[in-house]
Amino acid sequence: MDASVISALAALGGAAIGALTSGLASWFTQRTQARAQWLAQERILRQELYRQFIDEAAKSYIDALQHDKADIPSLVGVYAKIGRMRILSSPRVVQSAERIGRKIVDTYLEPDKTFNQLHDMVSDGSLDLLNDFSEACRKEFETLRVQQSF
Repeated sequence: MDASVISALAALGGAAIGALTSGLASWFTQRTQARAQWLAQERILRQELYRQFIDEAAKSYIDALQHDKADIPSLVGVYAKIGRMRILSSPRVVQSAERIGRKIVDTYLEPDKTFNQLHDMVSDGSLDLLNDFSEACRKEFETLRVQQSF
């Protein structure tokens, strides 16, 4: 075989390997960036959903503590957000949200609370309905943060 042919084939092989390496590196970079962007969007979506749920659940719970007649539109809003969480969220977040929904409904069936009773509930921590939910959300966001770093 002629030395010039071997030299040309070696050059073509080197160019092909270089192009393949560059293409794979570019593909990997784009894939990583797309995944990071998707996870960031997912995090923003969940943050907004959780914020809305916390606001609505807190208002519904306070209403339930003060009234025996249920605020149905508010309860529907709470359960609609729980339904969205079933699609987007971890099982622990969903279970915690479901417990909150049940507690709100159960609270409507209890006698109305006086201001002194509310004060006692604040003092003993039983008024904080959202603590477990907040903790579950925090852990979920930590998991998302870890996934985003890979």
